[in-house]
Amino acid sequence: MIILLLIAMLTPSSEPTPKLIYIGDPMCSWCYGIAPELEKTIDHLGTSVELEIVLGGLRPYNTETMSDLGDFLRDHWKHVYEASGQEFTYDILSNSQITYDTEPPCRANVVVRDMAPNKLLAFFKATQTAFYKENKNLHLKESYTAILTELDIDTAEFNRLFSSEEMKEKVKLDFQRSAALGVRSYPTILLQQGENVSVVAQGYAKADKMIAAVEKLIK
Repeated sequence: MIILLLIAMLTPSSEPTPKLIYIGDPMCSWCYGIAPELEKTIDHLGTSVELEIVLGGLRPYNTETMSDLGDFLRDHWKHVYEASGQEFTYDILSNSQITYDTEPPCRANVVVRDMAPNKLLAFFKATQTAFYKENKNLHLKESYTAILTELDIDTAEFNRLFSSEEMKEKVKLDFQRSAALGVRSYPTILLQQGENVSVVAQGYAKADKMIAAVEKLIK
């Protein structure tokens, strides 16, 4: 009996590491706003949580142009800047050729998750910067080349997968997972512990608030 007790005491816990689930979209302005706060949160929590990034699909397959939504988006972007200090360039809002279809950048992130999962967070952040500060058209695979080079990700393989039907179907699974988690707005940060899923933040939040929420839930 004593031996069995000692074995039980020495056996590592089989409980899985809590999972921080971030549901966002690269073309969601509040997701761009929360990026520095999310990074601080992840850095602080370290190995106490695993990170899962789910591409929510803010407006996938939307056909409205940037200029169609220009006034609406400009107001939102200004609010995000005021809250977060994240810098925006507004020239793209007058573009009548680019649609506000968020599926392609979501798909690009799914491709990188398949190719280099440990680089996904860095890629996600870089795509946000490419859109909001550099006003790149994230529908074009060429818009990701500099990011891929910086992260040492195979550009040719990325381009092949980005255009594939496989990835066009795979990104839909993320949209479905987001819906299954009950997410209706972005960003949303959840904490999963076993079968239990709790809300850490919905919408923009500061790092200290998210850290406190996670640490309270983990205890």
